[in-house]
Amino acid sequence: MSSNSKFSLNNSSIDPEEALIVDRIFTAVMEQRLAPKTKLSEPKLCETFGVGRMRVRRALLLLAAQGIVDLQSNRGAYVACPTPTEAEEVFAARELVEESIVRKMAASPDESKLAALRDHVKQEDQARVDADRSELIRLSGEFHVELAKAHGNSVLTKMLRELVTRSSLIVGIFGVNRGVTCPDDEHTRILDAISAGDGDAAAGLAAHHLRHISEGLDLSQHRKKDDDLTAILGSA
Repeated sequence: MSSNSKFSLNNSSIDPEEALIVDRIFTAVMEQRLAPKTKLSEPKLCETFGVGRMRVRRALLLLAAQGIVDLQSNRGAYVACPTPTEAEEVFAARELVEESIVRKMAASPDESKLAALRDHVKQEDQARVDADRSELIRLSGEFHVELAKAHGNSVLTKMLRELVTRSSLIVGIFGVNRGVTCPDDEHTRILDAISAGDGDAAAGLAAHHLRHISEGLDLSQHRKKDDDLTAILGSA
């Protein structure tokens, strides 16, 4: 996906028209304008974006690969709806993976990599100032993927990328307030502990951080679906 895509957590390239569809749907989910289980009608999406069905289908496949959209045989595409159990399991898995990552990083701190991560935190701060919720969710999740990259294990990075995307969806759907995204000082505190070489502190902060986010979710809420896709997705 292009670097202009807010949805992307990687640098793969797709057609700009498909990227626009992906970004609009992702952003609408993150901003709680598209409710879980909303049907994403292919004809309506074609009309909304002025593209052919093949482009819409490829965009939906990209979203489905990341767990944002649920493709149901003979029924079509719907906004995904993780169960409360799935949401809890995603955060539990992230806790196990991320504790291991920050412990290893603290055992041999690399200040150049930490400086790049601190620059990333500044982007999060700007999104917070701009009150750009979907961008803040994206950047907050991407921080954790960048941590995994700095750790240097490509398998863990791929695993965490998928978990982060799924948890971003969960936050977008079940977050009950703006503060459910990563709090503004916790990423910095994790980096400070890594820099100090304190693996126990870094792991504890990472675990606390993820619990802080998950505790801000209301896994019981059910929002009313709005089927007017053109009104929801027709403008940025």
